Amino acid sequence: MDWDLRCGDWRFQLADVEHVDALIVDAPYSKKTHTGHDAAMARLERLRNRGTERREIVYDGWSELDVRAFVKAWSPRCLGWFVTVTDHVLAPVWAAALEDAGRYVFAPLPWVAPGSRVRLVGDGPSCWTCWIVVARPRTREFTNWGTLPGAYVINADRGSHIGGKPIALMEALVRDYTRPGDLVCDPCAGYGTTLAAAVRNGRRGVGAELDPETHAKALAWLDRNARAVDMFTTHDSAPARAVEQLQLEEVTR
Repeated sequence: MDWDLRCGDWRFQLADVEHVDALIVDAPYSKKTHTGHDAAMARLERLRNRGTERREIVYDGWSELDVRAFVKAWSPRCLGWFVTVTDHVLAPVWAAALEDAGRYVFAPLPWVAPGSRVRLVGDGPSCWTCWIVVARPRTREFTNWGTLPGAYVINADRGSHIGGKPIALMEALVRDYTRPGDLVCDPCAGYGTTLAAAVRNGRRGVGAELDPETHAKALAWLDRNARAVDMFTTHDSAPARAVEQLQLEEVTR
């Protein structure tokens, strides 16, 4: 099997993973973002009279200490690119932590999903953007990697998993920041989208998911959707690929 998704805290479940070729992670966002999500969902419940049907985020928001502990644990074990999807609060924190770890850090890349969020109170602009912080080793090999897209404009279905990312986005990141055959790690794997993206593009994937219910659903979803393609197929990295949307089963089916 080209993917391995483990259940539990990554600090323990992935302790035996000595090295990975790339780390691509959608870690928890800031406490501010999580608090805003909870408040917005509560307000929407009142408007719709939905009672207690709110979909909870099952993990806590991260602080600067969480980000720095994660980078300290994984940067020495990541041989290649370190890619994290985050919010505007933690983007500079990730950048500083990766810089302190000795990596070359690029300006954050926007991932734009037009129309993806609407401010329920109508008091200002909605935010359609998350940020992707990328950093590479300071070695000659990675200075010759090649020019990559400066933004990702993808508004695809993320299923019903709170915080989930479109498979099209994760596939684009896998193709841009890894090579065929690489081992891609996502310690905060959720429904395993990063692992599926890796396998579908001729890479291997390993990760961990903290929540047992999410992990069980992810295993079933990966079994159906993580199918390897010809690893020698050439994938275009042009920005036009950013609008690609793959038709996959929803994770809760």
